[in-house]
Amino acid sequence: MKLIAKQALIRTVYVYVITYLVLLMVILGLMYAYPKPELHMLLNSYHSSLQDTFFKYYSMLAEWPLYAIALLPLLWKKVKMTIFFAMCELTGGSILQILKHIISTDRPVSVFEHYAYMDLPLVQGVTMHHGNSFPSGHASTFFMFCTCCVIIQAYSYIQRDRPYSLGKKILFNTMLIALLVVAAVGAYSRVYLSQHFLADVCVGSVIGFITPFMMYLLLWNRIPRLKN
Repeated sequence: MKLIAKQALIRTVYVYVITYLVLLMVILGLMYAYPKPELHMLLNSYHSSLQDTFFKYYSMLAEWPLYAIALLPLLWKKVKMTIFFAMCELTGGSILQILKHIISTDRPVSVFEHYAYMDLPLVQGVTMHHGNSFPSGHASTFFMFCTCCVIIQAYSYIQRDRPYSLGKKILFNTMLIALLVVAAVGAYSRVYLSQHFLADVCVGSVIGFITPFMMYLLLWNRIPRLKN
């Protein structure tokens, strides 16, 4: 297995990193400009039956389908990929659960009981939760999975050790942006369903974004040299 310089991989995914940081700055700006309840209502200003159905089931991807997808590399004996995802999820999940139980904030459905003049939009068929809102586990899982995919794809991309045309570079970066969109839509689904506030999904996304890079920088070359 050819060793890849860690700095080279980070440079390869700069489009993903910069786009996420821009998105994060926009979110932080919104959180600064609006009080939490008003911002939540602003982000839920339009509901439709199509959106209700889409976000209800899209959000469920973080409950088990993404974990099942992470096992697929085992079919091609690419064990290292699955081990990497498992290490990231265990590390990030542990950090997230510690924060959830230490901070222990109310979910939107509980908070809005004190705002009788605001009608919280809910989606039929979604079981609402009341506690341990901060940070969002679903948002963390979406970003964890997509960031792991970005790192694995970037590793494969630079391991081939060949010159790439401009078209292939554009295609690669488009794939990185697509993965970020998948994660961002998953995080937003938690706000749309009123399971979390924007601050909850923001911090969840940060955990899901940072953890895979930390695990790669610290441990990737220490994972047993299995077929990858």
